[in-house]
Amino acid sequence: MAYNRDSALEVHKDYKETVTNWEYYIRSYNGGYDYTLGQYLNRYNLELDNEFNQRLANTPCDNHCRNVIQIYSSFLFRVKPSRNFESLAEEQSLESFLKDADLEGNNFNSVIKQAQNYASIYGHCFMILDKPNIQTSTRAEELQQDIRPYVSIVTPENVLDWNFKRQPNGKYELDYLKIREEVDKDNGTYMRVWYPDRIDTVYMPEREEPVVIDTADNLIGKIPAVILYNSKSHKRGIGQSDLTDIADLQKAIYNEYSEIEQLIRLSNHPSLVKTNSVNASAGAGAIIEMPEEMEPNLKPYLLQPNGSNLNSIMESIENKVNSINRIAHIGAVRTTKTQVSSGIALQTEFELLNARLSEKADNLEIAEEQLFRLYAQFQNVEFDGEINYPDSFNIRDYASDLMFFQQAKASGVESATLMKEIDKEIARAVVDNDEKLNEIFTEIDTKPEVGSFTQDEPQQEDQEVEEEQI
Repeated sequence: MAYNRDSALEVHKDYKETVTNWEYYIRSYNGGYDYTLGQYLNRYNLELDNEFNQRLANTPCDNHCRNVIQIYSSFLFRVKPSRNFESLAEEQSLESFLKDADLEGNNFNSVIKQAQNYASIYGHCFMILDKPNIQTSTRAEELQQDIRPYVSIVTPENVLDWNFKRQPNGKYELDYLKIREEVDKDNGTYMRVWYPDRIDTVYMPEREEPVVIDTADNLIGKIPAVILYNSKSHKRGIGQSDLTDIADLQKAIYNEYSEIEQLIRLSNHPSLVKTNSVNASAGAGAIIEMPEEMEPNLKPYLLQPNGSNLNSIMESIENKVNSINRIAHIGAVRTTKTQVSSGIALQTEFELLNARLSEKADNLEIAEEQLFRLYAQFQNVEFDGEINYPDSFNIRDYASDLMFFQQAKASGVESATLMKEIDKEIARAVVDNDEKLNEIFTEIDTKPEVGSFTQDEPQQEDQEVEEEQI
């Protein structure tokens, strides 16, 4: 296929509609200098450039977006998924792939975790499986040189165009994919364009026509790309970001912090109001020289705000933070002060958070299985295994649980079985290791004294002592 400048620059209609949001989400996640470059600080009316730039430099970003996604990730990957490879386990290159999945030293778990973070930010991300096109005479030589498939993560702003085609079995598969891989020092762009039968590498200079610098056969007859969705939208190939509403709240908080910084600065450094004829300054130890016969209304004075709005701004920020916690269902996890919440309210919040995490886990299972099927195709073997992430993420208020268990043990119910079950729940709240938990459960089940009541035994001993004294 011949490429002209128009076809090389063509992007998907959904890309045009969404790329601005993607930039906003990633800047909101990165925070710091990247957030400053986004120019999310509202400008005052008649504000001079130097005043705005100073305010921009002095305004901190309280990064809620990053924190929310980190919390999700910590729950999702607290327990490693179960990967049963079945026949693929016999493939000798698989171990090397799991240890170094991207040929950059990152193991497969690290790559998947990174992909999930990007999916949370953007709504989805692409994982491309590729294999070096190096000819070897034998399979042993291929293994010796570690020539095998590897995975690359491609974020949505670099996936310029794509197309899905419905297959005879009813499934939709990619039959066209264009990715921006690199921009060189001369602002020329390298792109890779996938088709079911071939892969084109295209270089497009800044002002000249594009050039096809390489064409290779597609070894597996399909585009080796997997889309990891955070949450699916109504558009195929586009996911829903976790930051859709949270980013706007963070931006509002960012602007209110600027108001606070401005109030503090003006309160500590009041503005001097004077006529041109008066020699005066407002610095520490300054001397104000005035004509002896000056009208009272012309005398210089300090304009200093009293900071009465500070409390209302702080309250507004607190309300927005609570809104973020409510949207993300992490209020019980992220709260920084003691809040009175009913047990039912906390349980509801935990269940909503667990449901969101379960959806993410289901999408991870689907993506991983698709990825390993592609890997098997590259190696001319079969993947008939299964990937399983946790269905429940054991999100609980352990402090409240421990108090409840303590009360239950003191209830006086004379049931060794009940006491053992309570002891197991206490162990779950304290120990976060499956192997250790199994050991503890075995000890609880095999030792009859664990969890049983012994209050009557001292009473019997006291009675025997009394009888001996008599």
